[in-house]
Amino acid sequence: MKYLFASDLHGSRTAAEAVVARMAAEKTDRLILLGDLLYFGPRNDLPEAYDPKAVFALFNSLPVKPFAVRGNCDAEIDQMVLDFPIMADYMLLPLVNGNGAFITHGHLFNLASPPPYRKGDVLIHGHTHVHTVQTVNGLTYINPGSAAMPKEGQPKSYMVLDWEAGRFAIKDFGGSVLQCFTVREG
Repeated sequence: MKYLFASDLHGSRTAAEAVVARMAAEKTDRLILLGDLLYFGPRNDLPEAYDPKAVFALFNSLPVKPFAVRGNCDAEIDQMVLDFPIMADYMLLPLVNGNGAFITHGHLFNLASPPPYRKGDVLIHGHTHVHTVQTVNGLTYINPGSAAMPKEGQPKSYMVLDWEAGRFAIKDFGGSVLQCFTVREG
């Protein structure tokens, strides 16, 4: 199984189209969206090709519906136009080593306010628009960055998890690996 993670699209049609194109190129089985799908938020500039109607139409048309968590810019009105649930604050994903991944947007749970975890678990979230992999106190934090509006001069990015290999790879939209992390056994 391969999963593609994308975060912080903020209603950008070009970002949504790029995510779907990378799903095909990477041959992923499932899309996991880390929130902030349709609205750009009052602190952000208008994203490139802002077209939330096209974004929800594209994601609704996918043959395998995405998994998603709620971002701080997502609202109940957004759920009304999406054919898959987006209002959960987090989801859990088992990993090959018996540990788990806690998947959230990042505005509620993050390194400063971590969820309950065991050493070896992974915290996956967006929100900051900055891709990174770091381990703090036995918890590995992975952020795929933003597909639409990256910060700190980073490129637009996404992440692929090859579940059987336990390998996370953050990539730019050309498919080049920016950072990676492999889950260790035990």
